[in-house]
Parts: sequence; structure tokens; C-alpha cells
Amino acid sequence: MGSRPSMPDSLPVIGRASAAPRVVYAFGHGHLGLTQSAATARLVTDLVLDRSPAIDLSPFRAGRF
Repeated sequence: MGSRPSMPDSLPVIGRASAAPRVVYAFGHGHLGLTQSAATARLVTDLVLDRSPAIDLSPFRAGRF
């Protein structure tokens, strides 16, 4: 029983890496990783295929900290 992969604000990080745009982040779901996996996968797919995601990803950007 180790620490859970959670972010301080309880929101995951989803989005492109600023230093390497071909890298897409999708981590920090904490206790909700399994239940949020399908929605996150859809968002990551949109990013990889250069489509506009269904929601605004700015609240999930890595640079918010």
C-alpha cells in the first residue's frame, strides 16, 4: 500500500508535453484511474490524431502547478 498517483488538486494531467509535443501526458487519476480510463483514452486519441478534444483540456495541463 503505497502512495496513490494523485495530483494536489485531485485533477489528472492530460495534454501534450511542452518540451516534446509528440509526448502526451495522461496520469495522476488517483483512485479513479480505472473509471476515468475510457474518457482519458478518448482525449488522448484526439490529441494524437490532432483532433479537437470534446472538452477544454486547460484545467488538466501540466503547467498549472
